[in-house]
Amino acid sequence: QVQVVESGGGLVQAGGSLRLSCSAYGIRFPLLGDMGWHRQAPGNQRELVAVIGRDGREIYADSVKGRFSISRDNVKNTAYLQMNNVKPEDTAVYYCICRGARDYWGQGTQVTVTA
Repeated sequence: QVQVVESGGGLVQAGGSLRLSCSAYGIRFPLLGDMGWHRQAPGNQRELVAVIGRDGREIYADSVKGRFSISRDNVKNTAYLQMNNVKPEDTAVYYCICRGARDYWGQGTQVTVTA
């Protein structure tokens, strides 16, 4: 019933920027808690990138602090991840997570950063 749709990935040069978006459908925003992204690079386990609560609290992985910024629009059930000064190490599949009665995951979007 709940669908999480994410977009914004692509190919970008190091130092450039991308903005990911993630929208949750089929759930009312009062029931939607944390939203954010995890990422998985080849050979690595999935790791947290950034999370934002309904109250606006933000959590970032140390590797992206100062470069990435997460925000959300509760009316739209949408979260955004602004990725600035991207690095090749940011290359991964980014999966949006939306927490409600359970965790809902997006399909993933590929971010590839070239040197």
